[in-house]
Amino acid sequence: MASKNPALSAKSFESLPITLVSEMTIGGTINKTLILLFLLLITSAWVWYLFYTTQDINTVISYVWAGAIGGFIVALVTIFKVSWAPFTAPIYTLLEGLTIGGISVLMETAFPGIVIQAIGLTFGTLFCLLLAYKTGLIKATDGFILGVVAATGAVCLIYLVDIGLLFFFDISIPFIHDTGWFGISFSVVVVIIAALNLIIDFEIIRRGVESGAPKYMEWYGAFALMVTLVWLYMEILILLSKIRR
Repeated sequence: MASKNPALSAKSFESLPITLVSEMTIGGTINKTLILLFLLLITSAWVWYLFYTTQDINTVISYVWAGAIGGFIVALVTIFKVSWAPFTAPIYTLLEGLTIGGISVLMETAFPGIVIQAIGLTFGTLFCLLLAYKTGLIKATDGFILGVVAATGAVCLIYLVDIGLLFFFDISIPFIHDTGWFGISFSVVVVIIAALNLIIDFEIIRRGVESGAPKYMEWYGAFALMVTLVWLYMEILILLSKIRR
């Protein structure tokens, strides 16, 4: 069992130290996820307030970069030091809130109403997939996991190549950023892949609970879900912007 989400894999629950503290639970993980979502909202709202107060686009962009770079570093620390998750997961979420808030306010300025649409679609997708998973409508079989992992890896490779071309040659992969049918179809596929990663995350968290993982793994599970949700929200935002254009 493996998730392409770098923050969450079956190995995350292996070789954990034995502890006398209470064990990881589904309810505890949900509560931690709600806490992280609240922290994300705080810093996102702060960036929105700052922009509409100063009307300075450069300030917003600086927060976007600071949040992205800082969040990436803290995410790596969390992945390699799982037991630090109760402290690093909130820090990661606060930093990601700066990035999400900055990008969202820029998108909202260009396409009024797009943010509430993206938020609604993100949480609607989350709840629908959770329901499908709980009812057994979608099962995390080995074949399902292999397909999602392969598709996610392909998307990551495309994005890495695109970033490399843009950085070194000031060009990008044709069509994927376009607003035509190919560009929109590409974004639809990526949104679906990001959403299906949630199913794998649900399954691995369940197995962590069944294996009696220590209590701090609730924070790590919540952190991993936040990584996927942030990715899903960003892809939905990109898709909606292409459609609006």
